[in-house]
Amino acid sequence: MQVTMTVNDVEVTREIEGRLLLVHFLRDVLALTGTHWGCDTSNCGTCVVLLDGEPVKSCTVLAAMAGGHAVRTVEGLAKGAELDPIQQGFMQCHGLQCGFCTPGMMMTARALLNTNPDPTEAEIREAISGQICRCTGYATIVRSVRWAAVHEAAAAARVTETTESAEAGEIADAGQPAGSVA
Repeated sequence: MQVTMTVNDVEVTREIEGRLLLVHFLRDVLALTGTHWGCDTSNCGTCVVLLDGEPVKSCTVLAAMAGGHAVRTVEGLAKGAELDPIQQGFMQCHGLQCGFCTPGMMMTARALLNTNPDPTEAEIREAISGQICRCTGYATIVRSVRWAAVHEAAAAARVTETTESAEAGEIADAGQPAGSVA
């Protein structure tokens, strides 16, 4: 069967078997190996991707079911060379050790910040409760997500200030005759 979906903002169409899991479609067909395949029972959460913005365990979703939908993997978090604040937070706060759970943790954290830009520690712990990390004890992961939330909010505030300043300047300039200097 043929399936078409948008993966990391790129439309892809492939011939697949109807029983192919999304995790295998991403890894084996599209060579996006950032999504890890761990337990194959949906217990560990290493395979989490965003499906239409919602975190899903890709080992429980058939690739055919993702047809017509938008999938975002860990490879799609960064914007060009600029890392997502979640990725930056994991680097700054040492939110990974072996790194196996990291892609799934980051995707879950991104979904959380998309819906709750200022989560408490308890809300972060609840969001990642469906994922297993055998290395960190979760404290550094929680700190990483808080770091991302704080830095993302600060960046958004800077953009708002810049936009408001530019709009104020345009309004002030609108009252000046053409060719005059304020």
